[in-house]
Amino acid sequence: MKKYKVNVNGTAYEIEIELMSESEAAASKAQAPAAPAAAPAPAQAPGAGEEVKAPMPGTILSVNVKAGDTVKKGQVLMILEAMKMENEIMAGADGTVTAVMVNAGQAVEAGAALCTIQ
Repeated sequence: MKKYKVNVNGTAYEIEIELMSESEAAASKAQAPAAPAAAPAPAQAPGAGEEVKAPMPGTILSVNVKAGDTVKKGQVLMILEAMKMENEIMAGADGTVTAVMVNAGQAVEAGAALCTIQ
């Protein structure tokens, strides 16, 4: 066991690190709980119309529309959290939402289809 002093943002911490053998590390990894599963995507297929895509990777905080809703240009469709900032995803044109492909809590990649508007 080795002791180290670590300074994080001006606060000093004293930590201890223990060197494990490969077999101990493998056993520890096997006992670790699995990571929680991401929220499943909705079962609906993409609809007709123009896709609204994620401008950056992040997590969908809220979805404000559903299939069949009429939207106006500039209306907030959903909120995407990226880099600890909430980004409003807005409708690019007037129309009707034909499909919503994401759920609140779902992680998305840049360019992922979020919904379609016709």
